[in-house]
Amino acid sequence: MRKTDDDATTSRRAYLQAAGTVGLASTVGLAGCSGLTGSATGTLATTVKDAPGDISDFESCVVTIEGIWLKPGEGDESDGGDDGEGSGEDSDDEAATETDADGVTTQDADDVDESDGREYHEFDEPVEADLVKLQDGNSQLVDDREIETGSYAFLQLDVSNVEGTLADGGEAEVDTPGNAPLQFKEAFEVREGQRTTFVADFTPVKRGRTGKYLFQPVASGTEVRYEDVTETETSD
Repeated sequence: MRKTDDDATTSRRAYLQAAGTVGLASTVGLAGCSGLTGSATGTLATTVKDAPGDISDFESCVVTIEGIWLKPGEGDESDGGDDGEGSGEDSDDEAATETDADGVTTQDADDVDESDGREYHEFDEPVEADLVKLQDGNSQLVDDREIETGSYAFLQLDVSNVEGTLADGGEAEVDTPGNAPLQFKEAFEVREGQRTTFVADFTPVKRGRTGKYLFQPVASGTEVRYEDVTETETSD
């Protein structure tokens, strides 16, 4: 998936700005019935990694990520506020989604929520991550920001470009389902005075004999961790 046309990039940014504005307005309007507190902030760190899928086919698989989408959750969807890793309990939507023995979830365009209720957070600069290097427990931080405290239903990665090179030197075509954001259906919280680390695990999966690959989330590797933020970190 390559995007090199300047007009397409401009149109895409205009769309994101418009959609983000609508999403923010919707969030403000629904603040009273969502899990957002409306004032306090906490830290959300987003990291990415890869396992297992068909990444072994690649010499490199460089993903460009330009931002994240977040969906505020209902106030009663919290996992109970326990510290440490998230419980990872499946929602009704997750239970209905097919997951193979390796934890790879089959996701298509219809599974991706692109409603106005989301809010968009664009990175200061696009971030590149080579998934081949993010195996065997390795991960990469792609974003760290202050956002409104509360519960969130899911996180989506805004993947704008993929450069895939196969182990034999050939070029690979890799896309997200329907060229939509890559969605991770793991509910989480952002808490005042704490850092929430959302680990988004995804991998390229070969599509039959087409020679093409589709990114799929790995439910078993996607996790949420919570830790206290020290005074030094807060003052930096």
